[in-house]
Amino acid sequence: MALGQVPGMGGDDDGGGSDGVFAEINITPLTDIFLVLLIIFMVTSSVIVNSGNNGAKTGLKVNLPKGGAADVNVQQQDLSVAILADGRLLVSGTVVTPEEFKQALDETKAKNPETLVVVQADEGVSHGKVVEVMEMAKSAGLSQLAIGVREAPK
Repeated sequence: MALGQVPGMGGDDDGGGSDGVFAEINITPLTDIFLVLLIIFMVTSSVIVNSGNNGAKTGLKVNLPKGGAADVNVQQQDLSVAILADGRLLVSGTVVTPEEFKQALDETKAKNPETLVVVQADEGVSHGKVVEVMEMAKSAGLSQLAIGVREAPK
């Protein structure tokens, strides 16, 4: 049997049959691509920034301490700063270095000096790190600060 011919349709064997060509679709590469895309979507979906109150970006999930009733409404133009348990800083959902954080504060001050800076710190973050972030915001000229907490159950 020759390669690319339908078995039993002739060719070399009986000498007088028609030469039928068959096509075989290999779906293994297609399946591999779909599985890779599925894995990528599954991994990135847990990191996508969710919109919080009034459309402000809240960043990754931070285990906020429980507190009193929330009396600050986060607006779209407010700056959301999250401090993760390992000490990393997130500005509007993006991980930044301290230098990039200072630059973001300066840019925010240039746009609107009355911008509210909401600091969302994980329960495991030391008080000193929260104070350090708040002092950086104050030194940049942003004096309106708030600390993000979860509402305590009633």
